Amino acid sequence: MPYPELRSRVAIVTGAAGGIGSAVVRRLAAEGMRVLAVDRAADAVARVARETDPSGENVHAFAADTTNETEVAAYVAEALARFGTIDAFFNNAGIVGTMTPLVDLSEEEFRRVIDVNLVGSFLGLKHVLPVLYAKGRGAVVNTSSIAGLESTLGTAAYDSSKHGVAGLTKVAALESSARGVRVNSIHPGPVDTGMMTEIRRQRNPADPDADGRRMAAAIPLGRPAEADEISNLVTFLLSDEAGYITGATYRIDGGMGAAARLAVIPRS
Repeated sequence: MPYPELRSRVAIVTGAAGGIGSAVVRRLAAEGMRVLAVDRAADAVARVARETDPSGENVHAFAADTTNETEVAAYVAEALARFGTIDAFFNNAGIVGTMTPLVDLSEEEFRRVIDVNLVGSFLGLKHVLPVLYAKGRGAVVNTSSIAGLESTLGTAAYDSSKHGVAGLTKVAALESSARGVRVNSIHPGPVDTGMMTEIRRQRNPADPDADGRRMAAAIPLGRPAEADEISNLVTFLLSDEAGYITGATYRIDGGMGAAARLAVIPRS
């Protein structure tokens, strides 16, 4: 365990049934943290919690819609009731939505993606930060994306939402620093998860694997990230080792940010 100070601390992880979220749940539990794993997919998040901690003592699943303020308040209350405190928050729930040209995107779909990715992140901060403020310490990591720093074709809703998370992170960091609370954002590139499978399927329904090979060729390290590699960064940012880091945007993209352009964009 590289971060012994995390032992017995309490974390909330949203989007905990997904690839990155479940990896972070496992890693934080391995560090000795107590974790409330939150996801709207009740059966899936229960499975993550059960597989991570069969005893149910240190990892507990909670089903909640992160776009619903009442349910967000409920997951915060559950963490406090079950574990007595909150020390860390991985504000991670998100969806990719429909990939289509902006002029073909429905208002309903645009609002759905913004609601999950941006409004849900805002609500999580709104309800978790007061608990951390009362303690005078704590750490938050928000999940944005390289799509929160750059843009691609056909992802108007997703890119807008992730740019919003980046801005929200900076405001929260400024407001929280005097309270002893750090807030940072991570910006993953392609990660080998279910979301990336969905992106490949939408980009090339006839041959998703071909799109995957093209994407990997555009990454300087030659492959997408593994979810566990993202969890390494999240754990560091939640640890005391990152005690002087706040308001930062951390790319974790295999070198894509060093390129002159985001080469995974299909050009036409």
